[in-house]
Amino acid sequence: MMNRFVILILIALNIITTMAQTERGVDEAKGLDVGIKAPVFEAIDSDSNVFTLSDALKDGPVVIIFYRGQWCPVCNKHLSQIQDSLKMITDKGAQVVAISAQKPEYLEKMSHKTGVKYTLLYDDGFEISEAFDVSFKPTATTIFTYNVVLNAKLKKSQTDDSERLPIPATYIIDKNGVIVWRQFDPNYKNRSTVKDILNNIP
Repeated sequence: MMNRFVILILIALNIITTMAQTERGVDEAKGLDVGIKAPVFEAIDSDSNVFTLSDALKDGPVVIIFYRGQWCPVCNKHLSQIQDSLKMITDKGAQVVAISAQKPEYLEKMSHKTGVKYTLLYDDGFEISEAFDVSFKPTATTIFTYNVVLNAKLKKSQTDDSERLPIPATYIIDKNGVIVWRQFDPNYKNRSTVKDILNNIP
């Protein structure tokens, strides 16, 4: 009887911990700091090709951009700007990947909307954004605005129905897998610039 009670307590604590992680606000997400090893991850793109960070780093630095979704005008503009200057980034030996919890079919929509030719990755289960400490739960009012005004349909378009989002941060990872630069701002309107990215590619 006691063992069963302990098991029930552990299950309840696990549920509470999970809820706390998925319900945290934007100010609670801090993002990984410069100078530490980036989490190793793999993810699929819109064509189900597998991207593995450790393999990509063998070819040079990787610029990782977290974005909210194809419904986000600021994200569309930002990713388009990166595409417009992509050659300058690749000429410095780096590659760009952009990550979202939107399902693969929505990655395709993003590619068509923005003309992006670099890799768009599906963050299944928010595993990557959680590992980089950039995910959070917007307020109910904000979610309503996104779903109704911007037609985000977060429960339908994303990996789960939590309606979490990533802070649209940018990270540069060097060949050794170390974070050498980041742009991290809870204000979604503030994004990395091409100039900053170019200046910080090792």
